[in-house]
Amino acid sequence: MTDLSKRGFIHTASGLTIAGGLISIGAASVVRSGAAAENKRRGKSTKDDKEEAVTPPEDLMREHGVLDRVLLVYEAVIRRFGAGEDFDPAVLTDAATIVRDFIENYHEKSEEDYVFPRFKKARQMVPLVDTLLAQHQAGRHVTEAILKLAPASRADGDDRRRLVGAMQTFIAMYRPHAAREDTDLFPKLRRLVSSNEYDAMAEEFEKKEHELFGEDGFDKMADRVAQMEQRIGIHDLNQFTPH
Repeated sequence: MTDLSKRGFIHTASGLTIAGGLISIGAASVVRSGAAAENKRRGKSTKDDKEEAVTPPEDLMREHGVLDRVLLVYEAVIRRFGAGEDFDPAVLTDAATIVRDFIENYHEKSEEDYVFPRFKKARQMVPLVDTLLAQHQAGRHVTEAILKLAPASRADGDDRRRLVGAMQTFIAMYRPHAAREDTDLFPKLRRLVSSNEYDAMAEEFEKKEHELFGEDGFDKMADRVAQMEQRIGIHDLNQFTPH
């Protein structure tokens, strides 16, 4: 075989090898895509699904965002009272109802059932966890008082003053409460559990959310808070910007 013929043969063989490799890669990609689609159709989770899933700390932290927006509503109501302005007390009742149903009966219950016990079992940050638990109980009593006093809050008097005091107490406790959980507690949760426990916890949070509030429960709550912000006049974020 001449040198020219040898070079032609090698070039042709290399081309076939590369083409064959590309065909194999393409076929493998099609198989993976088909398998992922089939898993999705059957309700099975895939690696991509897990990457897109909300982690337990992220889930709890964004729920703190809902809480903080309710605290802004409380602050707006306190300012209205201080300025002698009238407003619909139903806004305050709606805000406290979200605190009771979404924050206390769902979010805090998730912490008490799945997060706090793991820190106690590992004997880590136990004094903080004990304080957080005590504040959960105290917060529920304050929310009950707000719900009781809110309907008649248009009238000035002792009940309104007690209502303002209850809201101020709630705000003063939950701002540092949520901040400590976000910065000190939640970031360390991943170290205390296995990957399977971590994934199972996320699934339990989502399952409970769907049971209590239906599909897209978090989005529904965020929308409800946004509507309250509209009604109380704090929906425009630009109003909080210094000018």
